[in-house]
Amino acid sequence: MELTEHRDLRGGRPCWVAAGDNTLTPDSFPAGEAEIAIIGAGVMGAMLADRLTAAGRQVVLLDRRPPAHGSTAASTALVMWGADVPLTHLAARIGADEAARRWTRVFATVRRLADHIDASGIDCGRIDRPELYLAGTLLDDTALAAEGAARRRAGLPSLWIDAADVAARFGIAARSALLSEGCFEVDPVRLTLGLLARARGAGARACFPADVIRIEPGDVALTLHLADGRSLRARDVIIASGYERATWFLPAAFTVGASYAIATAPGTAPLWRDNAMIWEASSPYLYTRATADGRIIAGGEDEDFADARRRDALIGTKSGTIAAKLATMIDVADVSVDCAWAAAFGASPDGLPAIGRAAHHDRLWLAAGFGGNGVSFAALGAELIAAALSGTPDPDAACFDPYRFG
Repeated sequence: MELTEHRDLRGGRPCWVAAGDNTLTPDSFPAGEAEIAIIGAGVMGAMLADRLTAAGRQVVLLDRRPPAHGSTAASTALVMWGADVPLTHLAARIGADEAARRWTRVFATVRRLADHIDASGIDCGRIDRPELYLAGTLLDDTALAAEGAARRRAGLPSLWIDAADVAARFGIAARSALLSEGCFEVDPVRLTLGLLARARGAGARACFPADVIRIEPGDVALTLHLADGRSLRARDVIIASGYERATWFLPAAFTVGASYAIATAPGTAPLWRDNAMIWEASSPYLYTRATADGRIIAGGEDEDFADARRRDALIGTKSGTIAAKLATMIDVADVSVDCAWAAAFGASPDGLPAIGRAAHHDRLWLAAGFGGNGVSFAALGAELIAAALSGTPDPDAACFDPYRFG
């Protein structure tokens, strides 16, 4: 078994980047030893590299693809702090205080990420948006009101509004909802490349294609062996390989399935007021948002299988279903689809990521942003791992430990 899975991570035509499009030139492969090697140059790897180089660390990123050409290019990048598993459901499992601790940490991380993007001048179409979480099959009106109350007790900015007010304010079909602040949208590819540019400007190297197939432990360093026979020693290694799981280390609780998305042509938006990011408390769910160039993106219709051929065969059917559901949700006659795609999608039992030290390995780290908030969890991964490498572990680290499910 190789270090990480090999997957066809996406099919169809996403709206962010064309297949095979790459304008980056790889850096030369380092000779000798690196301080920190990051396996993966998607949004998680770029976030880590930006954070660590800013702290003065010497970083090398290795990816079998060009940067941002895996799952990042299929992301719909609703940067939210609410997890797939509702706060009230998580509280029933682990207690209200511990559930609130996790959610408030993600909220704080999302706000810090927004500030960092703005202060850094990264051109990624970041726009603050209200988030509208509609009642559905997972949380009906009563349960959604209880969810809002739990969020407010935790200090989170969510307000319950009734169906008539939702229709009047946002111009969509009437349904009760939670209205939350503190969320935003980005172009995930431009964000990743912007973060990577900052890291490279601070001395990081991005080497691709560079397929790491084995890690050899050592007394003072780990040796990374590549498929083409090259090798690299690094004092610390972070596996940020996304939905190509490091199955030797990542527990089976973190699973991979399939998800689907569509986008309209640019200039379509607005189709509802305030350009809110909208999603449903339902299973199957639907979510939608506008982009800076006026596309409407919508997605959902997840499947629990990961086979790429089977996944991609459903793109036509799924895109039609998503478009029809979206038209009903936002109360329009129809939605014209410009792009449609499918992608691998990772999930966890609590909707939260796997971030922390690999079991029985002092200098090997996992940064797997499984769950619906990949960009948010990438920022969280950068915070937690940077703290651990600095020798001052984050007090919330155990909340996201990869082995928390036993």
